[in-house]
Amino acid sequence: MTLRSICLHGPESTGKSTMMPRLAQHFGGVPCVAEFGRAYCEAFGTDLTMADLVEIGKGHDAKVRHALAERSYPVIMDTDPLMTAVWADMMFRRRDAWFATWSNTADIYLLFDIDLPWEDDGTRMFGSEAARRRFFELSKAVLEERGVRWALVSGQGSTRYLNALRAIEALSRD
Repeated sequence: MTLRSICLHGPESTGKSTMMPRLAQHFGGVPCVAEFGRAYCEAFGTDLTMADLVEIGKGHDAKVRHALAERSYPVIMDTDPLMTAVWADMMFRRRDAWFATWSNTADIYLLFDIDLPWEDDGTRMFGSEAARRRFFELSKAVLEERGVRWALVSGQGSTRYLNALRAIEALSRD
């Protein structure tokens, strides 16, 4: 199997953005697609509507498709529209129909555990223990709904990184 894409998935403040460049370097400097929602919120604020979430999903998908067209694999993605769908669940308890029609899923998903401390960076919203647990459970549920290949990544520091590499290796053999 040619591994084309790896998506880092999970709630806020779980180390996805920190892990992305480390994995890209491990794979020889492959392309990374940064979290489009973060850039969107930094530009337009965090008072999001469902229409904003759809635009975030579409914007992220366009960036991923562009990166995949370069054919330098695997592309490492800091979230994707499945994660944006979870944001819709968290914020509005429903999803726009667009999320059900989106089909450009990654080859592998790494679900990051909530075992790291939550840090407020100005764009994060769900820091309470109950909100983090709900966000995590919804993140897991969307992966199961879609039937994608995924693994849980937990641990601190280098342990988390090594666990991510092990998960990628195991999922790549399937």
